[in-house]
Amino acid sequence: MDKRKAPTHFTGITYSLIAAVIGGIAFKLLHLPIPWLLGPMFAVLIGSNVFKGRFAWPGQFRNTGMIIVGYTIGLAMTAAALKEMSYQLPWMLLMTLLLLLWCAGIAYPVSRLAEIDYKSSLLGSIPGGLTQVLVLAEETDGVNLTVVTVTQVIRLILIITCVPLLVTSPLFGQAHEGSGAGAPLSAVSAGWSSGMIPNLLVYALVCVGCAVLGNKIKFPTAFLLGPAIGTAVLQWTGFQGPPLPSFVLNAAQLFIGVHVGLMLKPGRLTHKVRTISLAVGSGLLLMLGALGLSVLLTKLQSVSASTGLLSLAPGGMDQMGIIAHEIHADLSMVAGYQLFRTFFIFFAVPPLLKAMFRYNSKLTKRRETQ
Repeated sequence: MDKRKAPTHFTGITYSLIAAVIGGIAFKLLHLPIPWLLGPMFAVLIGSNVFKGRFAWPGQFRNTGMIIVGYTIGLAMTAAALKEMSYQLPWMLLMTLLLLLWCAGIAYPVSRLAEIDYKSSLLGSIPGGLTQVLVLAEETDGVNLTVVTVTQVIRLILIITCVPLLVTSPLFGQAHEGSGAGAPLSAVSAGWSSGMIPNLLVYALVCVGCAVLGNKIKFPTAFLLGPAIGTAVLQWTGFQGPPLPSFVLNAAQLFIGVHVGLMLKPGRLTHKVRTISLAVGSGLLLMLGALGLSVLLTKLQSVSASTGLLSLAPGGMDQMGIIAHEIHADLSMVAGYQLFRTFFIFFAVPPLLKAMFRYNSKLTKRRETQ
């Protein structure tokens, strides 16, 4: 049995890799945004649903991509950038709370129109990491896990697809900005030299070690945040971290894009049209709210429209970080806002939701007994 499984798994990885490379090249030739993230994602999504059971992608590949992106984000976390971010903490809290209130408001009409419970609708709307929200959904009684998964995945697709198109459009522009945050990344290839290999090996060990440690202690998005924090701390000691060649960053995007593409399973949906329509509508309203808040942020703070949107977009920090790097937005600010929301949702939202659901359950029982 083992002899048969190994080549089958290898063949599945090969199929995924071929489709991903074709998708990346196609998106590159068409001059579409973030080609090595979106191209592989859509190519593998189509391929895996046409040729069912033939595609495979080990979780270690996705984790490797996350570590590379985490290292890139960590390089942008200079002491000057973090000092600037500390002034943003009140605004981070305000924007996070406003975005979550907007999500709660969207969830109510969606639950009525879709004839699903408010718990499932609310958990489907929360802009947290997909893994964290699904774990929370599994731990909450009476939640329709399929609805939550579908809504979250469609939101993720909308964000990954629409945000790059928005921030690279003439409405936003691609001006260089920030207090030195983009400097280490703007010369990704130019700053590379073979003499930096010993430094890179040290950073590689630190990144992998921090990722493994973060995963063991149940750190949120450990394979991204662990390397980002480890890189930032090591950089503060004066030990220089080399910027990565562009092909390495492209490979990291491909690794993550394939993983996302394989996560999407349209065939598992029941009531496809209604569920997808409401999920798309919910996702678009969520994006509209993030866009409105980003406009407010640009009025309150001296940040560009693209940095404001990427900071508040309800996507993952890895995808938003990749986009920020590609368009030379203020990566440290984008990472800071996304990181704050990740921690807030991971640590503060679950107990708040559980308390709210318990309160609603008690109210329902009282009404039934009256």
